[in-house]
Amino acid sequence: MNYRPISHSLIDKFLLMESSGTTMKMAMPFGEQVDVSSDESSSSDGDDHKAESEQMSNNIAVNQVVEELVSEGTKTICDHLDMFKCESEHMSDNLNIGQDVEELVSEDAFLRRARMYQEYMQLVPIPTQTHSSIPCTSWAGLAASIKKLYGQPLHYLTNLCIKQRDQMRIGADDEVDPLEMLIHPTKAESSIWLMEEVHRRTSSPHYLAKLWLADPMYHVYIDPIFPKLQNPSK
Repeated sequence: MNYRPISHSLIDKFLLMESSGTTMKMAMPFGEQVDVSSDESSSSDGDDHKAESEQMSNNIAVNQVVEELVSEGTKTICDHLDMFKCESEHMSDNLNIGQDVEELVSEDAFLRRARMYQEYMQLVPIPTQTHSSIPCTSWAGLAASIKKLYGQPLHYLTNLCIKQRDQMRIGADDEVDPLEMLIHPTKAESSIWLMEEVHRRTSSPHYLAKLWLADPMYHVYIDPIFPKLQNPSK
């Protein structure tokens, strides 16, 4: 960083003023006799008045020089502060750019994962035949039984909805009652498969990536079940 020094011309001017004032204020040598007559009293008064005027002029000039020095010094400090401020803002901008790049890379990675996941889930066929009745006490229990019986994973969004269905029952009058006593098991299973078909066929990878970015535990709702696909190329 280049600092702009205070102008030397102002300092020289200040020193010149001080030297002139000092010369004028020098006293006569001690012990030297000086004869002062009455005729010279008026002349002496005039000289004193002239000296006072010159001293006042010198004081004004010195004050001006000092003010200029202070003003220039203040301006120099302000310039330096502005330079520091610009550098700080530049560093902050660089940090923000770095964070933006990192976020873009992260979003791109999650989008690729979401696209691969969605393409895979679209290849897993929805069962054409279902079991007549699966005993269940909760939506989560029913979903676990479906995964085990059919050997298929349920979609990430389906697992989220199943969790929400169980949470919806908290505080209800029939909270402790088994789910099969409230909804027929066949209807309950059919509702899960209908929801699963919607999620497999219509979910957007961009929407999934957005959810995964916001939830560091998103992988908990992705089932580690990989059925064999008969026609993976279709």
